[in-house]
Amino acid sequence: MPNTVPPLGLHTENMPTVIVLASGRGARFAASGGTVHKLKARLGGVSVLDRTLAAVRGSGLPWLLEQSGLPGMGDTIAAGIRATRDAHGWLVLPGDLPLVQAETLRFVAAALVHHAVVVPVYRGQRGHPVGFAPSCREQLLGLQGDQGAAGVVRAHPAIELVVNDAGVSFDIDTLKDLERAEIALALSGTLL
Repeated sequence: MPNTVPPLGLHTENMPTVIVLASGRGARFAASGGTVHKLKARLGGVSVLDRTLAAVRGSGLPWLLEQSGLPGMGDTIAAGIRATRDAHGWLVLPGDLPLVQAETLRFVAAALVHHAVVVPVYRGQRGHPVGFAPSCREQLLGLQGDQGAAGVVRAHPAIELVVNDAGVSFDIDTLKDLERAEIALALSGTLL
């Protein structure tokens, strides 16, 4: 059952569900010298995952945290879709994007009303969350392995939604990424 905590004036019926992917092993982070899983690493005094979830909660959209430890991104996405099968679409968001903005999630959700697939783009770089309409359900349910949903994006008329949010493509894969995120966070003055 998805979580919903809508802000005043925002109704979650007929809105897509955010699937937060938190099953990965974080091998590159460990290889770069990380001593904890990257989603537990501290960023501005809060874990990377908690910072991502704060944006999700702030969006007011229904959401599901998928952390069942499945072997690949495709398996994890499919599990999230299975758990929210009757949702009005999905926004697939890796848990390691702690700088993504709640407003961006709402922006992608709104665009999904008119398109099968919505991909946010910041300064020419594609990012997350990627939005999928209900018409993509069966293809998403069939995902497996490490490939994620790139094939589903290619199979539908995806639109690129230009956003003013560097957080859509700022993931934490290494200790250096975490250090860069600390600097970006300090410069923005955003603290939880």
